[in-house]
Amino acid sequence: MTEVASTSADTATTRIGVAIDIPEPWGAQLTRRRAESGDPQAAYTPAHVTLLGPTEVRSAALPAIEKHLEAVATGQQPFTIHLRGTGTFRPVTEVVFVTLAVGISECEMLAAAITASEEIQRDARFPYHPHVTVAQDVPSAALDAAFDDLAEFDARFGVPGFTLFSHDLAGDGEGPWRRRREYPLGSLR
Repeated sequence: MTEVASTSADTATTRIGVAIDIPEPWGAQLTRRRAESGDPQAAYTPAHVTLLGPTEVRSAALPAIEKHLEAVATGQQPFTIHLRGTGTFRPVTEVVFVTLAVGISECEMLAAAITASEEIQRDARFPYHPHVTVAQDVPSAALDAAFDDLAEFDARFGVPGFTLFSHDLAGDGEGPWRRRREYPLGSLR
């Protein structure tokens, strides 16, 4: 658990995120391609589909959030994701991603259910759009190269669950995401 300094235990916070891992061999391939684009996040963030982006929560609320995530996972059956081709959010943000051809609705339902927790307060800058980032905030030529290099990317895999991560904050605000807990879909625990 990562806690940010505060004046009391009641106000301590933890940065969390929830994601679907991209299995091998595709996860390593997409993470490697992100690193090749010069994106420094590749060193900290393996390839994934985000369900809840980085969010500060009260550390004391983590048990309730974990219970909520357990209920969300139990209510969703395993499903398939099919990644195919690339997309971009440019010119709004400097991001290139691999697109979901199948699994969009299931990811949208999971993301909505996760953020329904009273303990998760997050103002989204943009509407939720499931994807796998492969280049972000790098020069335009690197974004273009990632877009072109992965245009024919194609992978299909089953999604057995999702993962709660917490973020280690180094002095510069960067650091690795650590797995906190796995949540199998459709399982009673």
